[in-house]
Amino acid sequence: MHIKRERYLGEIVDRMHNGMIKVVTGIRRCGKTYLLFDIFAAYLRETGVEEEQIIEVALDDEKNAALRNPAALSEYLDSKIKSARRQYYVLVDEVQYAISDKEFSSKTPPRVYGVLNGLLRRKNVDVYVTGSNSRLLSTDVLTEFRGRGDEINVHPLSFAEFMEAFNGDMYRGLAEYMVFGGLPLTLGMKTDAQKSRYLERLFSETYLKDIVGRNKIRKTQELEDLIDVLASNIGCLTSPSKLESTFRSKLRSTISYNTITAYIGYLEEVFLVEEAKRYDVKGRKHIGAQSKYYFEDVGLRNARLGFRQIEPAHIMENVIYNELRIRGFSVDVGVVEVRSSSGVAPDRRQLETDFVANLGSSRFYIQSAYSMPTPEKETQEKASLRNIGDSFKKIIVVHDIVKPYRDESGILIISIYDFLMNPDSLLL
Repeated sequence: MHIKRERYLGEIVDRMHNGMIKVVTGIRRCGKTYLLFDIFAAYLRETGVEEEQIIEVALDDEKNAALRNPAALSEYLDSKIKSARRQYYVLVDEVQYAISDKEFSSKTPPRVYGVLNGLLRRKNVDVYVTGSNSRLLSTDVLTEFRGRGDEINVHPLSFAEFMEAFNGDMYRGLAEYMVFGGLPLTLGMKTDAQKSRYLERLFSETYLKDIVGRNKIRKTQELEDLIDVLASNIGCLTSPSKLESTFRSKLRSTISYNTITAYIGYLEEVFLVEEAKRYDVKGRKHIGAQSKYYFEDVGLRNARLGFRQIEPAHIMENVIYNELRIRGFSVDVGVVEVRSSSGVAPDRRQLETDFVANLGSSRFYIQSAYSMPTPEKETQEKASLRNIGDSFKKIIVVHDIVKPYRDESGILIISIYDFLMNPDSLLL
């Protein structure tokens, strides 16, 4: 099974020899290692780079446990860079393994960053690293690498990438994708039972253990309960205060606001969930404490809930959010205030637009509507879009099979299949 992942390869190739450390981040098992060690390494070989010029170190491999010591890693890399006249490419996988627990909790920069920064002083060395924790790498791109780090964030497979290897049509493919998600290894599994077990074990044995171990969490049940609540409420507005009330009233838990905030931060750091903040479209500012949280992979979300809450409308909304992030958009939840003076007193209502997607000077307002079976439902879904006064494009994505069309207000209605399969779907 080979998935090209051309978008990410292009991002890496565009950054070659730019004098920076290329930092490839993303959730564990999303394909970072395959991207760097297989796809990019193959590209280097195809362009004439010889084998000894490619230095690969997988720090999560127990065979390389000794190299998790920064001094040993530095010595090893020095031994492989044998000539000042040849170009070398250093690929280090899961670099967080070279950071000790003490360094993790300290304000002192981890020693391995010094090793990586030191390589940049050699004009004939190009450095690439991967990592699965945003606090260890993503944030550090702007701090410890002192402007010499360049991040490439990798996501699980998009639906279009998923279909490159799926044995079936796109209708069956989307049904599969909305249940088991886009982690690459699931595509090689033959039965639903295998996929379910894999995702459930991955969540508990990898992601959860990483969070608990790194952050020394003792009351793990509270963390697990929080994950369940977030998973059950994708696409719903919430906040740490609201979650605190839920824990007290329904779970009889005294978990504090600060602990909830910290736990959500831990989930974001390992790329399991992502926050979409509320944005006042007319006021042009972020508002309020409430946000929505989406899972980086819907298969992991479903596995966490034992595949018992497969809600197509909410999952489709999560899939659309992920696709927008894959395409590089920053995404907020839109709020549109509507005023009416028809009554005795002025009436103010807040309507929601699922997504305000921004990329450079481009903006799109997008509504996720699983179906619009009645005129009333269609009016409801279009209400917020019709009350946005600017000229940016308004789009409704539906699950139904429809040919893209515009209504009398200029709103584009497009099928989820066209949206996901066509990288230029927002430009139709």
